[in-house]
Amino acid sequence: MFNVVTRLEKDSIEMRKVYANMVREQIEQAQPIIALEADLMSSMAMDGVHRDYPQHVINCGIMEANVIGVSAGLSLTGRIPFVHTFTAFASRRCFDQLFMSLDYQRNNVRVIASDAGVSACHNGGTHMSFEDMGIVRGLAHSVVLEVTDATMFNDILHQLMDLQGFYWVRTIRKQATRIYQDGSRFTIGKGNLLRDGTQVTLIANGIMVAEAMAAADMLARQGISAAVIDMFTLKPIDREIIQRYARKTGRIVTCENHSIHNGLGSAVAEVLVETCPVPMRRVGVKERYGQVGTQAFLQQEYGLTAQHIVQAARELADGG
Repeated sequence: MFNVVTRLEKDSIEMRKVYANMVREQIEQAQPIIALEADLMSSMAMDGVHRDYPQHVINCGIMEANVIGVSAGLSLTGRIPFVHTFTAFASRRCFDQLFMSLDYQRNNVRVIASDAGVSACHNGGTHMSFEDMGIVRGLAHSVVLEVTDATMFNDILHQLMDLQGFYWVRTIRKQATRIYQDGSRFTIGKGNLLRDGTQVTLIANGIMVAEAMAAADMLARQGISAAVIDMFTLKPIDREIIQRYARKTGRIVTCENHSIHNGLGSAVAEVLVETCPVPMRRVGVKERYGQVGTQAFLQQEYGLTAQHIVQAARELADGG
């Protein structure tokens, strides 16, 4: 059960600190958790946890493929491995190991992929991944998530302690825009209806959820009623809510901090074309690589703002 905040503002805690705090908590509760890093401990606020509990935090160095192999081995000994690295390295660089060591072998590992999309704003094109979720969702048994804010991240991390399988969790490192009230709980595989509407449905994930909520307010002032769905589980995607709101509103706009190819837009389109075809638009990155810049600049540059969502929704509402 979740509750939505009445005002959009930044979380009081960074996402990386949510992760570090959770790892520390589980260690102190004598859980068999092992956190693995690829030379990015300071980036994910894990330095202090490593200093206090060196037996539970392993820095494998800049060898992401090896980190995945180590995590697979640890899972076979009964440990609960959490692997962290940047999204580009957690997908492109170690894809064969994700397939061979985790998915194919059905090992019990959670991969935390940070600096999602344009939130890798100071690292530029080599580190700014727009294709990562598309890569990982192609694996047969993967569960692919993109958490929305600190409340959701904390709840999902605690759920993952008790779940079996290969989970790949995309996140930003710094403060997210707060969407959910404290104490909210989330069901993996179910989209969250944040706002009801009758004329267009905005389906978003990650940082684009806040943009979709802002866009819905802007559309309301223009006389257009927009529903907003947080589709934080990319795979398995919630087919039922997509079909229901396609039939209800007749128009869909997907909103993602990722390429429009093989991410949220593609996944939603697959459901629609098979079950309930309606006009749709995909707001996301279009055939581009990343670059260095502030996140605000990059969101504008790559078409990832509330205004871009409004434009797409208006095109549909006007019959374009």
